[in-house]
Amino acid sequence: MYGDIKLKSDYSSNDIDEILEKLYSTNFFQNVSISLNNGILKITVKEYDIINSILIEGEKSTKVKDGILKRLSLKEKGSFIKNLLKQDVDIIKRLYASIGYNFAKVEAKIENFSENRINVVFLIDRGDKTKISEIRFIGDKKVKDRRLRDIIVSEEHRFWKVLSKNTNLNNENIQLDKRLLVNYYKSIGYYDVQVLSSNAEIDELNRTSLTFNIDAGTRYKIKKISTNVDPVLDKELFIPLNKEFKKIIGKYYSPFIVKDLLEELDLLINNNDLQFIEHSVNEIVDDKNIEIKINIFEGAKQTVERINIKGNTITNESVIRSELELDEGDPFNNLKLDQSIANLKARNLFGDVRKKIESGSSTDLKVVDITVEEKPTGEISAGAGIGTSGGSFAFNIKENNWLGRGIQVSSFVDVSEETFKGQIQIRDKNFNHTNNDLSYHISSVTNDKPDSGYENSIISSGIGTRFEQYKDIYLAPSIVATHDDLTVQSSASSNLKKQAGSFTDVALDYSLQSDKRNRRFMPTDGYISTFAQAVPLYADSAYLKNVYSFSTYNSFTEDFVGAFKFYASTINGWSDEDVRLSKRLIIPSSRLRGFESGRVGPKDGEDYIGGNYATAINLETNLPNLLPDSSRTEVSLFLDVGNVWGVDYDSSIDESNKLRSSVGSAINWTSPIGPVSFVISQNLSKANTDKTESFNFRLGTTF
Repeated sequence: MYGDIKLKSDYSSNDIDEILEKLYSTNFFQNVSISLNNGILKITVKEYDIINSILIEGEKSTKVKDGILKRLSLKEKGSFIKNLLKQDVDIIKRLYASIGYNFAKVEAKIENFSENRINVVFLIDRGDKTKISEIRFIGDKKVKDRRLRDIIVSEEHRFWKVLSKNTNLNNENIQLDKRLLVNYYKSIGYYDVQVLSSNAEIDELNRTSLTFNIDAGTRYKIKKISTNVDPVLDKELFIPLNKEFKKIIGKYYSPFIVKDLLEELDLLINNNDLQFIEHSVNEIVDDKNIEIKINIFEGAKQTVERINIKGNTITNESVIRSELELDEGDPFNNLKLDQSIANLKARNLFGDVRKKIESGSSTDLKVVDITVEEKPTGEISAGAGIGTSGGSFAFNIKENNWLGRGIQVSSFVDVSEETFKGQIQIRDKNFNHTNNDLSYHISSVTNDKPDSGYENSIISSGIGTRFEQYKDIYLAPSIVATHDDLTVQSSASSNLKKQAGSFTDVALDYSLQSDKRNRRFMPTDGYISTFAQAVPLYADSAYLKNVYSFSTYNSFTEDFVGAFKFYASTINGWSDEDVRLSKRLIIPSSRLRGFESGRVGPKDGEDYIGGNYATAINLETNLPNLLPDSSRTEVSLFLDVGNVWGVDYDSSIDESNKLRSSVGSAINWTSPIGPVSFVISQNLSKANTDKTESFNFRLGTTF
């Protein structure tokens, strides 16, 4: 019986109070009274009404209704407790506020269903979503408002942001904003930063202002970095860290600096094959300085018992496991696990990759769960160019996870007034689970130039691989076969008539690349250097081609990133024969903006024949916060300088003394329908024979 009441027992007043408490705690009774007279214990109760149904009126969305019912304290077939009703009304209001309806009206009423049974009805009027008119930052913030607006998720409502959900006043976003602000301030040295409050206010014109009150505090510099090495370990092994310490001392504190130090330590541990080494960090704050102490010690010896792969419905499990640096039975290593996660993210097959580490069947065993969130792996992109002599159109389609095996299949078509290009490529980034890249392609190019009196058709196919030769140094050899067919008309120049015929080439193409960028996409530091060469193995007319490119990136401030890029290419015949028209060089359009691709350099009559030599230099810097939606838009300024020269034809026009150059702006916008890029340029210098292009755009999306 409720209350644990027993016959033939003595009950004191304390016992009776305890029985009352237990009976009330059941939530079955709204009133209980107990009396004890002449050995008779009398208990009188009044039961709560029972809730037959909970109804949601005024809300059309079944998903929202289900969300409300899950969160309510009152439940169907349970007791109706009046005090919980107001609590549930507040729960519903908070739910609507979390999805942008901050002023939703919620009323509750009770309907008698039958004796002792009722229905609870919630009447809901969503109202309009609350749009953020203004975002303000007050207090000792020490950072410009426009920079802080880029940090947070919430956005000011503007007409061009009609599809953005972040312009709605959203409590969850605000809490995220506070965390983002704290993380940003700490990253630039404000160790003690606090976001004191966040408030939303509505003025008489129904405009909503969101205000963050920030106390940045003191900006700290790193005064000293030291290590405390466990006596059981060889201290000499960790001396190389001192070089990294010297680079950092005197800089403003950042948790990312500490993270980079620990990554260097992990790398040192891994390179020396040290097992079961762990570390911890102590940060000692003194005045305006921080001292960092890194403790290095021998941890528990633990082994990977099992690795579970979860979330993959399309991708074969073998594709995921092939990217893992850890295997079952290996010593557990956090560095290798993190590298495994990085490898999976780099495949561009997953929107998110998460790890979870749990205890195994014994204390020295670990179970690792790796959960992937597959994303759309198909891409469609289209582009167009507008120049002084007409336009061009390009279309590309790509599938990055064909058959769930992580194989990339792509094709593109590029059409202009005189040229058709097409290619199909199959690429396996981890062929046979060897971490080596294997690819095959077949392509076709047709140049139809009736004004110049010739037509050129090229078909090529090739197979190649790419692998890491040394840390961040990649070798990519391939074998490429090409068939070139040039037909001429009587109107063609005499030099072109000499080149008429069919030619077959087989060449060894290889490249050697050193990639030291801090990240592949939008790097802010480091460099990438590539040398490529084409060596003929069999050729009707032999040639040797060399290409070298170099790009370096530097952050001048936290907002400005500058890039310097260099490109050079040469091609020369191995005999006295002229270099064939199809093999001659042009400057890639990405290296010399403001000029039509292939319409720069030496000419033979009306035809651009390319050169034996091509080079270009690019200077570029970003312009942060220039456009209103700067978190989705990147604007940069550029200066391009280049030239194409060197001819084998005596009668050709070669204005190699004319240096080509242009300035302009590039805009990359992540639009609601996909990434869009624009290039607006102005020529500074050109040859009379060049054809310019002042505007270019490209549009792409995914499926």
